[in-house]
Amino acid sequence: MELRQLRYFVAVAEELNFGRAAGRLRIAGPSLSQQIKSLERDLGVRLFDRDRRSVVLTTRGEALLPRVRALLEQADELRRSAAGMAATEPVRLGYVSWCPADLAARASGVAKVHVDAWVMPSHTQAARVADGGIDLAICWVQHDDLVAGGLDARLIGVDRLFAVSAGTDAAAVPARDTLVLIDADTASWSSWNRYAEQYARDTGARIVAIDDGGVTGPAFFDHVRRLRRPVLNCPKGQFAALPPDLVPRPVTDPEPCWTWALVSRDAETRAAVRAAVDVLTRDIGTLGLDTGTTWLPPGDPFRPAPR
Repeated sequence: MELRQLRYFVAVAEELNFGRAAGRLRIAGPSLSQQIKSLERDLGVRLFDRDRRSVVLTTRGEALLPRVRALLEQADELRRSAAGMAATEPVRLGYVSWCPADLAARASGVAKVHVDAWVMPSHTQAARVADGGIDLAICWVQHDDLVAGGLDARLIGVDRLFAVSAGTDAAAVPARDTLVLIDADTASWSSWNRYAEQYARDTGARIVAIDDGGVTGPAFFDHVRRLRRPVLNCPKGQFAALPPDLVPRPVTDPEPCWTWALVSRDAETRAAVRAAVDVLTRDIGTLGLDTGTTWLPPGDPFRPAPR
């Protein structure tokens, strides 16, 4: 039995849905299910009653939940004491369009994370970390960004991008048969434009230049209707509801992925910042990135090495 498994148990107990809990923990659903089964074997009790429609705590699971929460709090307190830091030490974090909902709670054992309300593009957030404006950022970076800014990056999340198409055909589409939008507003879309250009070059997808900010939102949907071809969706549109006349389509050969990095200063000396990085990226792994099936830009710091 590991503390990690106990944290997984609490997440599933709070969500009562393995899919949502896996998303919150940023791990694969099957892996989460296996870890819960392993914990149940170690404890010798069934924690959840689950079927295809629902997940509920068993009587024993309900009885154990407050004790597990207390145990995790004790572990966090031990970590605070061992590190010689107070949980109130502030760490400033900025993000772009995605931030784990439980980020502050996960880091609470080692630091007080203040999530900056200013949602800015990736290149801006990385620059703010480099110049000391904030301590951490969740953003998209390339290897040359890290070198130029004296930054370090840890993988914290992965978005698997899909295409959006007009009509009802939801079949998978090869990457070479997709379109990708590049916007003239480089101040807002610099990172996406870099990604899109490399994606088109490596896969054979066709670039479509726009100047209306339609990389996402209602203008994006209008472009999809106008172009009548599958258009690659950007990370900012990953969870937006699609209009009824549009459908999502998986992209294959290869599957484009967008990585989210937790960026900090390479020469960071504050113990709270270093500890927050370690806690927030613990047990992340590679999140299913595979050089044989997924695509990342050549400069992505998390691109798997060729086999």
